[in-house]
Amino acid sequence: MKRRFHVIIEQDEDGGYVGRVPELRGCLSQGDSLDELMQNIKEAIELCLEVQAEEKSIAEEQITFVGIQEITV
Repeated sequence: MKRRFHVIIEQDEDGGYVGRVPELRGCLSQGDSLDELMQNIKEAIELCLEVQAEEKSIAEEQITFVGIQEITV
């Protein structure tokens, strides 16, 4: 069964990209390009799901991505 995840992408000071999956705690990856990041984050998601399945914690931890807001202070 395929599942859909969101990836929050930021660009670091060196021009590389960092991606984080809010639905999976601790699931993140990086890449020198957006294409490389997306390939790496896909692998990271698969590994996170595999670990969670082994720990049987998928049903216990259901985080729902709501959105991103910007605030100026």
